[in-house]
Amino acid sequence: MSQLTEPTQRPPASGIVAGYLAGIRDVVVLELKQRLRSRGWYIMLAIWFILTGLVTWLTWASWNAQREAQRAYSSFMPPDTGPGSMIFEVVLAFVLLFALLVAPALSANAVNGDRAGGTLAILQVTLLRPGQILWGKFFAAWAAALAFLVASTPFLVIGVALGGMTPGHVIVALLMLAVEVGVVCAIGVGISALAGRPLFSIVVTYLAVAGLVFGSLIAFGLGTGLSQGTVMANQAQYRNVEPLRPAPDETAPQEPEYTCSGPLRAQPAVRTERVAWMLAMNPYVVVADAIPYTVRVNSGLGMSSPVGAIESISQGARYAMAGPEGTYPCANGEAKPQYLAQSTPLWPLGLGLQLLLAGLLMWLGWRSLRTPAHRLARGTRIA
Repeated sequence: MSQLTEPTQRPPASGIVAGYLAGIRDVVVLELKQRLRSRGWYIMLAIWFILTGLVTWLTWASWNAQREAQRAYSSFMPPDTGPGSMIFEVVLAFVLLFALLVAPALSANAVNGDRAGGTLAILQVTLLRPGQILWGKFFAAWAAALAFLVASTPFLVIGVALGGMTPGHVIVALLMLAVEVGVVCAIGVGISALAGRPLFSIVVTYLAVAGLVFGSLIAFGLGTGLSQGTVMANQAQYRNVEPLRPAPDETAPQEPEYTCSGPLRAQPAVRTERVAWMLAMNPYVVVADAIPYTVRVNSGLGMSSPVGAIESISQGARYAMAGPEGTYPCANGEAKPQYLAQSTPLWPLGLGLQLLLAGLLMWLGWRSLRTPAHRLARGTRIA
């Protein structure tokens, strides 16, 4: 007598996704519990908070000292916009610098640290898939790094309270900082899954971050030497220098400091717009270019210029993107502004390249976690 068997029903797609996310959640919870048991993590967080507060106080004291010196030795006082802009710029640069140093330490041994301790194989023999293990460790490292960012948020908000900045500046800065920290964590977790030794993966992750920060600058500098060209421009006739005096209206259009005259001639110039994309992967350029700074048409000193390091980086990226056509004096017979407005943002390209690099490393790390492993490096611990 034959038995009829009913065809097995496949679970709905929503159930598959929910189960996959549940596995990632379990790995995240396990990782965070292990980190929260460590006293060193709390000590690092307290040191981070104290250092950021110290930098904020020193910046505020420096601004006050500069104002007192101007009152004592100069009859001209620029308009008082408050120390908010200066504090925001310095704290943002400090937080980004140390975030790029802390994130590799929290992520670069996430996988091979468990492998060296003999606990990775325990996860691999469960129903967890390699992608769930990898994504869980990534989100756990990202969450731990975001705790440092949350600890520094009050000091960025001080920039709004003391004047000169808007809540939009702080929100965009925090979002871009969180994204950059996530990118570095993804790079660290991917390298950790590929490397056999925790020390090696930490060193390689720091080298990768250094390549993004300093390697992009070196590549841009070398590229400009190979991007020589010409631009059509005439002669610039500069105006007589006048004593500094406050402008009657800070929003009034500013007259250029020179006029253009004479026939247009080919002038040697560096075509920076050809190699500006090399700067795009720099984390500082990505964060600075994304912040919506207002165009400074008149600063009250007869000139317009950025007020901080991050805004200066933003202007430098815009100058590189504009090339000599937008920055060379009297290019095409036109006077060029000192402060460039953003025409084509550079940060989407840079962020896209960073995500491509992080995604490639995560994919390679996923391949290395698949079981059964056909080939292992010599000395690799299984359990």
